[in-house]
Amino acid sequence: MRWTYAFVDRPAAGFERACAFWTAVTATKLSEPRGERGEFVTLLPETGDACVKAQGVASGDGGAHLDFAVEDVPALVDRAVRLGAEVVAPNDGWAVLRSPAGQLFCAVPWHGESVRPPVVDGSRLDQVCLDVAPAEFDGEVAFWAALSGWDSHAGSLPEFHVLRPPAGLPVRILLQRLDTPRPISAHLDLACTDIDATRTHHEHLGATFVAGHSHWTVMRDPSGGTYCLTGRDPQTGGLPPRTE
Repeated sequence: MRWTYAFVDRPAAGFERACAFWTAVTATKLSEPRGERGEFVTLLPETGDACVKAQGVASGDGGAHLDFAVEDVPALVDRAVRLGAEVVAPNDGWAVLRSPAGQLFCAVPWHGESVRPPVVDGSRLDQVCLDVAPAEFDGEVAFWAALSGWDSHAGSLPEFHVLRPPAGLPVRILLQRLDTPRPISAHLDLACTDIDATRTHHEHLGATFVAGHSHWTVMRDPSGGTYCLTGRDPQTGGLPPRTE
């Protein structure tokens, strides 16, 4: 995998609001729309290569998904299928797939992306979190670890598992084991130097507070999409050193 994209998926009715918010918090501007309905846009940074895109979905609540950019799309598709994924929509040069538990993701061609955008106001959108039912959690951890080949290790709490990409790739994967059964979903996480300061900034841009935890805060963007502000180093994505 040569590059990764975090996709902001939001209902078409709130897509413009979502794009206005996410371009503001990532210091980006929108590309020209693509797709049959103009449903796809890329968030273009001033420096570095884009690693965030957005999609207006025709049905459902949206959420998030990952795009994996590779030199050989058919090879990635074949590997994913051997590991238990299903091809949902084969396209010319790219494909939409579904993980064994049902999470959508895409295999897309690599176009030479290699430079991460900078940290913006003490935060960086750098992680897609997969929220997985208890019975499917171990299987999803095994699938995503094998598909990516990334460093795989238990998180700071028993319900988390981290897949850390090689240096230079812009988006990590976090798997979270839910307490109760429900269909798999995904949301975006930002690494923040100061969660409270980032929360205040986001609220000024129209986001709302949902819930606070010891190391992360759950927010809702102006279009209703849930995401998290997490107390991690925006440069490395890792947790800060513990102090005694």
